[in-house]
Amino acid sequence: MVAFSSVIIIPLFSTIFFIIFLYKWRYNTASKPGKTLPPSPRKLPIIGNLHQLTSHPHRFFHSLSKHYGPLLMVHFGSTPVLVASSADAAREIMKNKDLIFASRPKMGVAEKMLYGSKDVVFAPYSDYWRQMRSICVLHLLSNKMVQSFRHVREEETSAMIERIKGLGSAAINFSDMFSSLTNDVVCRVVLGRKYVVFEDFVRRTIEVFGTMNIGDYFPWLAWINKINGFDSKVDKVCKDFDEFLEGVIRDHRYQERQGKEYAGSDFVDILLEFQRENQDTSPIDDEALKALLLDMFVGGTDTTQTHLEWTLAELLKHPKIMAKLQKEVRQIAGTKQEITEDDVEKMRYLKAVTKESLRLHPPVPLLVPRVTSVDTNVLGYDVAAGTKVLVSAWTIGRDPSLWKNPEEFNPERFFETSIDFRGLHFEFIPFGAGRRGCPGISFAIPLDELALAKLLHKFDITLPNGVKEEDLDMTDAIGMTVHKNIPVFAIAA
Repeated sequence: MVAFSSVIIIPLFSTIFFIIFLYKWRYNTASKPGKTLPPSPRKLPIIGNLHQLTSHPHRFFHSLSKHYGPLLMVHFGSTPVLVASSADAAREIMKNKDLIFASRPKMGVAEKMLYGSKDVVFAPYSDYWRQMRSICVLHLLSNKMVQSFRHVREEETSAMIERIKGLGSAAINFSDMFSSLTNDVVCRVVLGRKYVVFEDFVRRTIEVFGTMNIGDYFPWLAWINKINGFDSKVDKVCKDFDEFLEGVIRDHRYQERQGKEYAGSDFVDILLEFQRENQDTSPIDDEALKALLLDMFVGGTDTTQTHLEWTLAELLKHPKIMAKLQKEVRQIAGTKQEITEDDVEKMRYLKAVTKESLRLHPPVPLLVPRVTSVDTNVLGYDVAAGTKVLVSAWTIGRDPSLWKNPEEFNPERFFETSIDFRGLHFEFIPFGAGRRGCPGISFAIPLDELALAKLLHKFDITLPNGVKEEDLDMTDAIGMTVHKNIPVFAIAA
């Protein structure tokens, strides 16, 4: 009797469950009465459009935008995702309705790595976030503070030049060279000195941030992360980085107790001083301090290295542009042995090359996700509260209605326009815009420009023997930031 009941009851419950599931799916995918929803590709039950997502999401959304237009909706699991791929859509989201789109979706890795998202990049929009951003802008990333670290940038770029000289005529992995440069600069600025383990910590952190977390889209499947080892991998990175940062903070506090006079010599000093002077009102406890430092590591290293890597690759692919830039650099440098940031400020063509590289290769092609706080309307379409929002800086930079011959690397285009990347022109937003725009623009760009200027001042950089410009691989890799798939190898003579 028991066996017979099981034979009947199990299929019966399965059938009922399937009917209820189909009803819910059809209800959720149907157009809501009175609502004008963004266009959307057809989706499957449970997984939505996840089966269509390719290994390069920015290219996937770029192709979808050609078919569905500048505003479209996809579903990843139970999560609706609005994708904006035009300057008008970006302006609506990041300016006209910036407050509605100012928060961040909850992300599992950020919650773990950043002590409950106590940083600036991933913290939800709140009084806490406003206080933390204000501290960053006023005390860490102000123009005065950026200028105070000028000597670090000049010393480390000169050290890079010496390393290159020591390699002779061998082909050099410039991707690795730029990684070492940016890590050394950020280490000194943020922590006060270089650490051998730092580069490995940053690499591992970026790797886990760039891995799709199934629990973010299918909360009921989050247990899979325990089986596939992702949770333990994240926990190990968190533990190692936390112990490292605890040691750094402990060393700084010890030096202070030994009578070291506060001189604002690095970000840890500055934050500890702020913490001491504002004990009753400051949101910076030790966890928040470590979360802020991690923001600086990731934001100041990987994106900067990526930009340098793509810029050199484009110059190698376009030797006439390389020659024109080198001529400008050497004319302005004259007989000087060392180029300074004062010289770089006079290099108009260098700045155009920098912008053109950012247009074609924004380091984060899909800007850090946002989430809607209330129901709203964007360009005539209704968008529900809780919708995840992605803005494709990559597609906007390739919009033929905004850019003539958009796939062509042509720095001269910026001689004919006042468009800049600081968040005021929505045709060009590699660093985002509005409240959640990147506050570290003035920190990253001076290092990129100085490094390129010094390279072209000291060396003639060419592709290795046998490699032609048209053969240079320009495909992009997978990850949170988009590097070249194959590192940049070149000869510096």
